[in-house]
Order: sequence, then structure tokens, then C-alpha cells
Amino acid sequence: MNTRLSIANYEAVIFDMDGVLIDSEPQWKIAMEHVFKSVGLDMERKDFQKTVGLRIDEVIAFWNQNKNLGVQDEKAVEDAIIDQMIELVHKNPMPLRGVHDTLDYLKKVNIKIGLATSSPYRLLNAVLSAMNIEKYFDFVHSAEKEPYGKPHPAVYISAAKALSIQPSKCLVIEDSFNGVISGKAAKMDVVCIPEKTHEPNLKLNLADYIFDDMSKMLDVLKNV
Repeated sequence: MNTRLSIANYEAVIFDMDGVLIDSEPQWKIAMEHVFKSVGLDMERKDFQKTVGLRIDEVIAFWNQNKNLGVQDEKAVEDAIIDQMIELVHKNPMPLRGVHDTLDYLKKVNIKIGLATSSPYRLLNAVLSAMNIEKYFDFVHSAEKEPYGKPHPAVYISAAKALSIQPSKCLVIEDSFNGVISGKAAKMDVVCIPEKTHEPNLKLNLADYIFDDMSKMLDVLKNV
């Protein structure tokens, strides 16, 4: 793990969304528990751990096969979960600590800002709107437009290309192991800010930097 984080080493910062910009993991649990129960799956905490960072269609396909749910229309299950997520986000958008200050700082120092998420565009747009942070981003991208979601690096590679920045000059902000793998496989440095409701995972040490929250990362960026 690197010991010194300096914004001078980067031309772009690319954020994951869920668990990084917005405290949405509790909302995902509510939405998935409700919808999966309707198709015969009672989810436990360990179940959520297995699919953190994956696209929702991949999560549904995983459990449909793993638990032999017999769901014929996985897209309908996906739509139901996303519909509930959008409702929950609009009712209670919960930015994580340091998000607005960090976005303000990056704009001030002329760093390009991207977003690369496993969530579909309609949820991505709902989150940005509910949090009123659309103006900060030079490019936003969902892995729903890629052949593979995280941990495949495609979503980050596409974001860097759209920003016209070499991957080695991009810093990724992630919260999950699958996200960290995705960023590292894209040849980018990765900050991990572990999501607080997940069980501790030593594999997150694969990240170049680890912080308890974004405010602490911002303090380092400002003081280097």
C-alpha cells in the first residue's frame, strides 16, 4: 500500500456511487429484501456480502441460480428493486461524510471528476438529482452499458477514455472489494473507504490507500 496520497499525481478522480457518494447500502438491503422475499428468498446479512459491487442484474442471476428460485423474468425483479431504490433515495438522500467538500475541492483545483457505477442509469440519475451534485461531474457512466460489470475493469476504462485521461493518471474511490479489483485492473490507483455495514475484509488492503471516511482523505489531499 502506498503511504502518501497527493492530488498532484492525478488528472481525474473517478467515484463509485453506492457506499461512496451516498449511504445507499441500507436502502439496497431494504429494497432487495422486500423484492427477493416476494420470489421466495429470505436474505441474510451474509447473502448481501457475497454480491456487493455487482450489477443488480448479476445479483439477481446469481441468486436465481444459486437458490434455484425459478424466476422466469429476471428483468421484472430488477425493475422492482430499482423502482423501490429510487423511491427510497428521493425520500432520504444520504450523502456520506465529506462528499460535498471533496467535490468542491476537486473542482477548485481543476481535477476532472467522473462517476463509474454498477447501478443502472435511472438510479444513477436519481441519486445525482436527489443529492443535487450533477454539476460536479464531467462524465458519468454505468456498467449497464458494458458487457461485464465490476470486478471487470470496463466501466473504469470507459470513464477514463471519455475523460481523455490516461488510466495511470486516474484515482478511483471505492468501498467494496469488487470495486477495488475493478479499479486496479483498469491500471488506476484506488482509495478504499470501506462501507461501514459490511463485515471487515482484509482483501481491501489491495487498495493503494484506505481511509475511514472521505473527510479524512480530503484532509490528506489538502495537506500534502
